[in-house]
Amino acid sequence: MKSSHILFLVLALATSLFAAPALAQKEDNIIRQRSCATNNYTHQIDSLKEYYKSHGFSLLREASMQMESAFEMPIIVPLNSKEWYSFVFIGDPGARLYEVRMYDYTEKQVIYRKNLWGDVDGNIINFTYVPGTSEFHMIKPVQVHKTKKDLCGYVMLFKRTSAPGEPQVVGKR
Repeated sequence: MKSSHILFLVLALATSLFAAPALAQKEDNIIRQRSCATNNYTHQIDSLKEYYKSHGFSLLREASMQMESAFEMPIIVPLNSKEWYSFVFIGDPGARLYEVRMYDYTEKQVIYRKNLWGDVDGNIINFTYVPGTSEFHMIKPVQVHKTKKDLCGYVMLFKRTSAPGEPQVVGKR
């Protein structure tokens, strides 16, 4: 009986030793969101927050995210039916191209926005959206820079909670 326990322990140890490098290798291929410094955008971020607040929107989520030039960074958000949302993406001011695509749960593209470096909107893409059903949506921002590989992006998701000029009601659903 003891020899079967020892054999089991030896096999379990050997399996874990051989499987560990394969598992570590798999984790290297996972895209993880990492934050970054947004010192260059602080004024834009604050101005946009004030603008949306004065127009009846509440900030639901915001995040800075490290991005690689020409690679999409997927963001998954739950959106409720018939609620009015506004999404804002701020890209690196030196990038040449900015794009944001939004997909519904069935992977149908519902929004596409593109800005180039010389456009009036510049490094900011924003849009409003009212989903037909309550479901998860995927938002994929991308930016392309000619010389820099590592870029910083900033995203904000707002939800309309009151009419413009009305006081904000905290906790309203």
